[in-house]
Amino acid sequence: MTEPVAETAPRRLTVFLVDDHAMFRAGVRSELGAHVDVVGEASSVAEAISRIQAVRPDVVLLDVHMPDGGGRAVLESIRRTHPQVLFLALSVSDAAEDVIGLIRAGARGYVTKTISPDELAAAVRRVADGDAVFSPRLAGFVLDAFASRPDVPVADPELDQLTNREREVLRLLARGYAYKEIAKELFISIKTVETHVSNVLRKLQMSNRYELSRWAADRRLV
Repeated sequence: MTEPVAETAPRRLTVFLVDDHAMFRAGVRSELGAHVDVVGEASSVAEAISRIQAVRPDVVLLDVHMPDGGGRAVLESIRRTHPQVLFLALSVSDAAEDVIGLIRAGARGYVTKTISPDELAAAVRRVADGDAVFSPRLAGFVLDAFASRPDVPVADPELDQLTNREREVLRLLARGYAYKEIAKELFISIKTVETHVSNVLRKLQMSNRYELSRWAADRRLV
C-alpha cells in the first residue's frame, strides 16, 4: 500500500518593519505574527538600511515620513544594493504626492494605516507574489499619474538591476539575434556581448537565452 505523501507547508514570508513609532511597530508585529515572520524592525533611515541589508527580508513595510529623511531614502538605498527586496508603503498619509513619489521610487504598493490586520497580511502576500497593491482610494492617484506620464514605467525591481547596455543586448537576444549580429548592431565585440549576456543571466538567476527570451517577452521588451 502506497503511503500518502505529506504536503510541504509553504515557506513563511519574512517581513521587516520601518516606522518611527515603537507602539505602532509592536502592534503590527503582533497582528502579523500569525501570518509571516517579522525578522526585524527599525525606527530611522540609517538603522533601516543597515538591518535590511543584513536580514534581506521578502517584504519591507515602510512608513513614508520619518524625522531623518523618510521611507523613500530607505527604498532607494536598498534597491541599489538588494533589488530583490520588495517594499509596501504603510502610512498615515494619503496625499497624492506621497503615493506617487513612493511608487516611482520603486514601492510595489501603498496602503494606509486604517487597513485591517487581515487585509495587511493579504497585501504583504500579494506584493511578495508580484502584484501591486493599493488602498482603494489611492489606486486612482497612481492610474492618473501614469496615464499622464506614459513615459514613466511602473517600477520593475528585476529589470532595474540591468544597465542600459544589458537591456539593449537582452532585447536583441530576445528577438533572435545571434551574438555576432548583436555585436554588429551595437558596435561592440562578440566577447563583450558574451559578458553582457552572462551578467544578465546571473542577475536574473536564469540559465539560458531561451529563459531570457521568455522573460523579455513577458515584459514586452522585444
